[in-house]
Amino acid sequence: MTDTLMKTETGNEVAGVERTRNGVSYSPRFDIWETDDELVLYGDMPGVAPEDLDIRFENRELTIHGKVAARHENITFLFGEYGIGDFYRSFTVGEVIDAEKISAEMNNGVVTIHLPKIEAVKPRRINVKS
Repeated sequence: MTDTLMKTETGNEVAGVERTRNGVSYSPRFDIWETDDELVLYGDMPGVAPEDLDIRFENRELTIHGKVAARHENITFLFGEYGIGDFYRSFTVGEVIDAEKISAEMNNGVVTIHLPKIEAVKPRRINVKS
Protein backbone atom coordinates (compact mmCIF):
# COMPACT_ATOMS: atom_id res chain seq x y z
CA MET A 1 0.00 0.00 0.00
CA THR A 2 1.27 3.46 -0.81
CA ASP A 3 1.05 6.52 1.40
CA THR A 4 -2.47 7.21 0.04
CA LEU A 5 -3.88 5.90 3.32
CA MET A 6 -1.52 7.28 5.92
CA LYS A 7 -2.65 6.04 9.32
CA THR A 8 -5.48 4.78 11.42
CA GLU A 9 -6.38 6.63 14.55
CA THR A 10 -6.70 3.52 16.68
CA GLY A 11 -3.64 1.68 15.39
CA ASN A 12 -5.29 -1.59 16.46
CA GLU A 13 -5.14 -4.68 14.33
CA VAL A 14 -7.87 -6.30 16.43
CA ALA A 15 -11.20 -4.77 17.34
CA GLY A 16 -10.57 -3.27 20.75
CA VAL A 17 -13.21 -2.61 23.38
CA GLU A 18 -12.99 0.46 25.55
CA ARG A 19 -15.15 1.26 28.56
CA THR A 20 -16.31 4.85 28.51
CA ARG A 21 -18.45 6.95 30.81
CA ASN A 22 -21.56 6.27 28.72
CA GLY A 23 -20.99 2.57 28.05
CA VAL A 24 -18.80 0.55 25.73
CA SER A 25 -17.15 1.69 22.52
CA TYR A 26 -15.20 -0.53 20.16
CA SER A 27 -13.16 -0.31 16.97
CA PRO A 28 -14.45 -2.54 14.17
CA ARG A 29 -11.99 -4.43 12.01
CA PHE A 30 -11.24 -3.27 8.47
CA ASP A 31 -9.38 -4.68 5.51
CA ILE A 32 -7.98 -2.01 3.19
CA TRP A 33 -6.58 -2.46 -0.28
CA GLU A 34 -5.59 -0.26 -3.17
CA THR A 35 -6.18 -0.63 -6.89
CA ASP A 36 -5.12 1.65 -9.72
CA ASP A 37 -8.49 3.41 -9.47
CA GLU A 38 -9.41 3.48 -5.79
CA LEU A 39 -8.88 2.58 -2.17
CA VAL A 40 -11.36 0.07 -0.80
CA LEU A 41 -12.21 -0.35 2.88
CA TYR A 42 -14.02 -3.52 3.86
CA GLY A 43 -15.31 -3.51 7.44
CA ASP A 44 -17.12 -5.99 9.66
CA MET A 45 -20.32 -4.43 10.99
CA PRO A 46 -22.42 -7.39 12.23
CA GLY A 47 -25.73 -6.24 13.60
CA VAL A 48 -25.44 -2.70 12.21
CA ALA A 49 -28.35 -1.37 10.17
CA PRO A 50 -27.36 0.95 7.30
CA GLU A 51 -29.36 3.77 8.90
CA ASP A 52 -27.27 3.42 12.08
CA LEU A 53 -24.01 3.96 10.18
CA ASP A 54 -22.55 7.46 9.77
CA ILE A 55 -19.66 7.79 7.29
CA ARG A 56 -18.08 11.19 6.73
CA PHE A 57 -15.11 12.53 4.77
CA GLU A 58 -13.76 15.94 5.74
CA ASN A 59 -10.29 17.51 5.68
CA ARG A 60 -8.71 14.26 4.43
CA GLU A 61 -10.24 12.30 7.31
CA LEU A 62 -12.66 9.41 6.80
CA THR A 63 -14.71 8.63 9.93
CA ILE A 64 -17.02 5.69 10.44
CA HIS A 65 -19.32 5.92 13.45
CA GLY A 66 -22.35 3.95 14.48
CA LYS A 67 -24.08 1.84 17.05
CA VAL A 68 -24.88 -1.84 17.47
CA ALA A 69 -27.96 -2.52 19.56
CA ALA A 70 -28.02 -5.40 22.04
CA ARG A 71 -29.45 -8.57 20.52
CA HIS A 72 -30.59 -10.08 23.81
CA GLU A 73 -31.94 -8.56 27.01
CA ASN A 74 -31.24 -9.82 30.55
CA ILE A 75 -28.64 -12.41 29.53
CA THR A 76 -25.31 -12.96 31.21
CA PHE A 77 -22.86 -14.26 28.63
CA LEU A 78 -20.31 -16.90 29.56
CA PHE A 79 -18.05 -15.40 26.90
CA GLY A 80 -18.68 -12.49 24.56
CA GLU A 81 -16.61 -11.03 21.74
CA TYR A 82 -19.33 -9.55 19.59
CA GLY A 83 -19.17 -5.75 19.73
CA ILE A 84 -22.26 -4.04 21.13
CA GLY A 85 -22.64 -0.30 21.62
CA ASP A 86 -20.95 2.62 19.91
CA PHE A 87 -18.13 2.11 17.46
CA TYR A 88 -15.76 4.52 15.80
CA ARG A 89 -12.89 4.34 13.33
CA SER A 90 -10.99 7.15 11.72
CA PHE A 91 -8.53 7.08 8.82
CA THR A 92 -6.44 9.95 7.48
CA VAL A 93 -6.40 9.74 3.71
CA GLY A 94 -3.99 11.30 1.21
CA GLU A 95 -5.03 14.13 -1.07
CA VAL A 96 -5.45 11.83 -4.05
CA ILE A 97 -9.09 10.94 -3.26
CA ASP A 98 -12.02 12.37 -5.22
CA ALA A 99 -14.32 13.23 -2.30
CA GLU A 100 -17.34 13.80 -4.53
CA LYS A 101 -17.29 10.19 -5.78
CA ILE A 102 -16.93 8.33 -2.45
CA SER A 103 -19.55 5.61 -2.08
CA ALA A 104 -20.48 2.91 0.41
CA GLU A 105 -22.71 -0.12 0.53
CA MET A 106 -23.74 -2.55 3.27
CA ASN A 107 -24.23 -6.23 2.55
CA ASN A 108 -24.62 -9.09 5.05
CA GLY A 109 -23.05 -7.15 7.92
CA VAL A 110 -20.09 -5.88 5.91
CA VAL A 111 -19.65 -2.29 4.80
CA THR A 112 -17.61 -1.61 1.67
CA ILE A 113 -16.38 1.95 1.20
CA HIS A 114 -14.96 3.04 -2.16
CA LEU A 115 -12.56 5.99 -2.22
CA PRO A 116 -11.92 6.77 -5.91
CA LYS A 117 -8.63 8.37 -6.84
CA ILE A 118 -8.51 11.62 -8.77
CA GLU A 119 -7.71 11.18 -12.45
CA ALA A 120 -4.30 12.87 -12.16
CA VAL A 121 -2.85 10.07 -9.99
CA LYS A 122 -4.26 7.08 -11.85
CA PRO A 123 -1.74 5.14 -13.93
CA ARG A 124 -2.17 5.62 -17.65
CA ARG A 125 -0.79 3.81 -20.63
CA ILE A 126 1.43 5.79 -22.97
CA ASN A 127 1.05 4.88 -26.62
CA VAL A 128 4.30 4.52 -28.52
CA LYS A 129 4.20 5.83 -32.05
CA SER A 130 6.23 4.36 -34.86
